[in-house]
Amino acid sequence: MKKDTHPEYHRITIQMTDGSVYETRSTWGKEGDTMQLEIDPLAHPAWIGGRGQMLDQGGQVARFNKRFGGISLAKK
Repeated sequence: MKKDTHPEYHRITIQMTDGSVYETRSTWGKEGDTMQLEIDPLAHPAWIGGRGQMLDQGGQVARFNKRFGGISLAKK
């Protein structure tokens, strides 16, 4: 393996938006740095799935269903 190709892997502290903290290893920052999260991964829709609604922008879904709605994998 080549020398000096991998970044330094060290311990940092993560501070959640609710104030809780935990220690992990990362290549971010320097040894002992604290990463303060601005978005809570326990409540943000990107991590918990959100509402999952499909928006029909300009009839795109209707146009797709009209074109491919009759396609089925079942044998006739």
